[in-house]
Amino acid sequence: MSAPNLVIVESPAKAKTIHKYLGPDFEVIASYGHVRDLVNKDGSVLPDENFKMKWQLGERAEKNVREIKRAVKSAKNLYLAPDPDREGEAIAWHIQEILNDENLLEGKNVKRVTFNEITKSAVQEAFSHPRELDVRLIDAYLARRALDYLVGFTLSPVLWRKLPGSRS
Repeated sequence: MSAPNLVIVESPAKAKTIHKYLGPDFEVIASYGHVRDLVNKDGSVLPDENFKMKWQLGERAEKNVREIKRAVKSAKNLYLAPDPDREGEAIAWHIQEILNDENLLEGKNVKRVTFNEITKSAVQEAFSHPRELDVRLIDAYLARRALDYLVGFTLSPVLWRKLPGSRS
């Protein structure tokens, strides 16, 4: 199935419901949450290189990303519609970055759509007001990931040893 409009949400249940609200001109697929994470080794965050980060596909994300790449090829418009929070904005950004890296967005109209409830009126209203990705939310996500990596992963084992029962 291909449609001129591709919508990417986080969960398959949302995809099915949203597709009913939008109709046959829309293909709605799920990312199944985050698609990329930092590489699992030292050097994933590089403070001396303006905090450059090295990303890799999540273990279970390859199949979902392959499906997203397939679907975007026949779409004219891409709507990134993960949850309306920092993590949702990060998922949308990661998907856009992956597709950009493979030149799959050339000639495509890419927009971000958010809604706080999955009702027909809320979804249709959101699609009548698409926006660009929110750089501030993406920067907040990237800062949090960098801090978790640089400080949290180093400090947590020390705290666990010194403060039995503590959690980071």
